[in-house]
Amino acid sequence: QVQLVESGGGLVQAGGSLRLSCAHSGGTFSSNAMAWFRQAPGKEREFVAAINGNGGLFYTAPSVKGRFRISRDNAENMVYLQMDSLKPEDTAVYYCAGRESIAPGLSADRYGYWGQGTQVTVSS
Repeated sequence: QVQLVESGGGLVQAGGSLRLSCAHSGGTFSSNAMAWFRQAPGKEREFVAAINGNGGLFYTAPSVKGRFRISRDNAENMVYLQMDSLKPEDTAVYYCAGRESIAPGLSADRYGYWGQGTQVTVSS
């Protein structure tokens, strides 16, 4: 059974940085595309970034492009989201997600397993 555990969330001032981590256990990690989504209170879950199985292809949402970067370490079964120049509107619960395909998708329904989420709060 595949499990994802996120960490690294917290409270940060606007303009600051955080790095989220997602530990993957079970399954074949390097065969699976991974992604980060986020959900703010009262809003729908939205795509943030995705990366393919070997880390050579990635997508980033326009709202975070140039500020956030997704990466993975297949030797350690880890996925990361480096978040720089954070803004108050980045405040949300961030979720790590995986799908049993090497190709990434941009919609939540493409992903079959999810972590529990980690809260990111950006103060102004």
